[in-house]
Amino acid sequence: MTMPDQGRDEPAPDQLASAVTQLAAELSALRRDLARRHLLDLASGVLVAQLSLTPSDAADHLTQLAETTGVPEEDLAADILNASGTDREAGRDRDEAADSGADTRRDRHEDQNGDQDRDEARRARRTEAAAETAARTGGTVGEVAETLLDGGLRPLGVRGLWLFRRTETDCLALTGHAGVSRLEAAHWKWVPPFAGSPLHRVLREAAPAWFPAGPPGAERLPGPTPDAARAVLPLRQYGTVTGLALADWPGPRQLDEPVKRALTALAVPAARILDAGADDPAQPGALAALLDLMTHPAMVLCAAPGTGALHIEHLNRPALDSAGHVHGAAGRPLAQVFPAMEPDLVRLERAAREWAAPQRAARLPVVHRAGDPEPLHDVRVLPVGPVRTVVLWHGATDPGMALARVLGRLENLAAFEDDLITGTSRWSEQAYRIFGLDPGTPPVPLRRLAPRLHRDETGRLEDLLAELTERRQGAHTVVRAVREDGGLRHVRIAAEPLLTGGVLTGITGVYQDVSAQHHTEIALTATFDRLTAAQTQAALRHQLVIQLQQAIVPEVPVLQRLPGLQVAARYRPAAEEYRVGGDWYDVLPLPNGRVLIAVGDIAGHGIDSVTGMVSLRNALRGLAFTGHSPARLMAWLNEVTLHTHGRPTATAVCALYDPADRSLRWASAGHLPPLLLRDNRASFLEPPRNILLGAVASADYAEVVTPLAPGDILMLYTDGLVERRYTGLDESLASLRRAAERLGPGGLDERTDRLLTSVTGDTDDDTSLVVVRVS
Repeated sequence: MTMPDQGRDEPAPDQLASAVTQLAAELSALRRDLARRHLLDLASGVLVAQLSLTPSDAADHLTQLAETTGVPEEDLAADILNASGTDREAGRDRDEAADSGADTRRDRHEDQNGDQDRDEARRARRTEAAAETAARTGGTVGEVAETLLDGGLRPLGVRGLWLFRRTETDCLALTGHAGVSRLEAAHWKWVPPFAGSPLHRVLREAAPAWFPAGPPGAERLPGPTPDAARAVLPLRQYGTVTGLALADWPGPRQLDEPVKRALTALAVPAARILDAGADDPAQPGALAALLDLMTHPAMVLCAAPGTGALHIEHLNRPALDSAGHVHGAAGRPLAQVFPAMEPDLVRLERAAREWAAPQRAARLPVVHRAGDPEPLHDVRVLPVGPVRTVVLWHGATDPGMALARVLGRLENLAAFEDDLITGTSRWSEQAYRIFGLDPGTPPVPLRRLAPRLHRDETGRLEDLLAELTERRQGAHTVVRAVREDGGLRHVRIAAEPLLTGGVLTGITGVYQDVSAQHHTEIALTATFDRLTAAQTQAALRHQLVIQLQQAIVPEVPVLQRLPGLQVAARYRPAAEEYRVGGDWYDVLPLPNGRVLIAVGDIAGHGIDSVTGMVSLRNALRGLAFTGHSPARLMAWLNEVTLHTHGRPTATAVCALYDPADRSLRWASAGHLPPLLLRDNRASFLEPPRNILLGAVASADYAEVVTPLAPGDILMLYTDGLVERRYTGLDESLASLRRAAERLGPGGLDERTDRLLTSVTGDTDDDTSLVVVRVS
């Protein structure tokens, strides 16, 4: 029976990323093993020639020698090669070895200087083997140069290594480099054969040149500073100088014999790998140098001709850190370095080149699970040519960009910012729709908005600007904007001044189209105007709401006895003529022995605030009987808020006190932190960072557990207790803390009344205060 073909399952992005990481590690391990095997094979070949052994007997003899002498096989193999003067490939480059004398000089110095020279010779041989192995396994000249630098030259203090190939016209082409920037490499990409060049002098004389304090006079060579030490060595193949190697140091340095000997030895493998391949001469050196100066990750992608497959041409240092699991990321296919993001990056890259416009994504991949590779945040893809694109991103979410996206999701809300120094302005996309302007139109600064408003609204705008520029404090107003199509929109403007060193440098804020709300208010007003005795009914309704509020949150309640706690609660209404608000508190014993302690604040005042407060307070009371944690209760209460009439927003603290272990498990939804008084020292509890109620759906809330001790006093309150018009919140909270520490002895009710008297806000907002003492 033949089963139908179900197709092949595509690997998940996280599986692909794990596979790439594993393959990269395996490749590095294979290269190390190949380099070791190459070194051992060369030493075995020397033993075959010297002792007339078979290859297998020579390998066994080498192993026995290592076991007998206690010297690692690699070191012993390097000693055999150094002592024999045999080149790494049998019979190859005899003329080169004779010209340079590298092996014989290394042998003589090893005999004279003992262990130090022997270690240097061993390191040189291991480096040669690793470099040749990297070249044979597909490594670029740049990767091989990195191997030479890290393995043999960096211990000598060398900063950078330059490998130049000699062309048919005696021009020097930079084939590979390590330890130098892309900008330096781009500057020395080609060196023509002009007179007096130290590089061409070495090429012509076929002898090394040593510059302990940099080149003499006005001569120039690659390097970090004019007086930095350099060494220029000819590279020979079959007795012919085919190129040059240049090593530079960070500064002046005495180039003694051991350094010269090590450099001369490493020139031999450098000559052999010079023709392994060259960097693409079309690589954007200046662009790569620019990306290297950025503090955020950036890389250059290049599309292969014909196939369009993307490979990575360059990564700056932060981007290399993001791709840390892949060795030699530059030059690899995009799918090998960023497998989880590759499909989305390919889509954005194609769109950027097709439309010749930047493409953006908030995060790649969009779905991120625990254990996945770190995502790329705020991704921007910019086309910079027919086959190249630049990809910029952040390692973490940028709060500014995230806020702009949040504003974009809110209906009829737009952000703006005016730079008063440069005279420029920025609008989000929604602002153009609110004012009925083409997105290509330059943004209009707030101070020049009057011509686009109804003539009766200029006074409101002037008052707003006076608050921002003269008093330098935030303000808001509602104006009528006249659109070019003749439409009239009611726009709320909320703005804040931007100060730099005490100087007003800009204005930032939001525009909100409130036309629908305004029309609703007009309709409601017209309806009330047609009702008889509307004023009497409104007064009666207002009185009923006050009675309802007092029944729910009395100013001085009579609290029942609670397990393990003493409780005092106070409610202070707002101004006399406007006594209804959205503050509430609740202290309720639960069937499981715990005690619910809650404080909340509905935004605004009036009947809607009171009705919303009643809904939330009663909902929380009912939900608390489920026995769930404060975090879960907050999540449910958020959904209740979203479905409450008027869509209010609110802050709240929900706590469950367990008298069994005197622990307080609590969660906060954007509310002010509770104050703990212990041994007459007051401190604020650090609240979890949760969003306020009614802001977004399906929000998750975190909670914390605070252990309490006998005699501890905990205070939960609303903002009306501390907020003042001309005082920062931090200063107001500090005043509350100091007042709590000055309360002195006394009963809990007495101390609560003293605190309510000594700490008073001036924003005409109502206040709720709950004070509990652990028995």
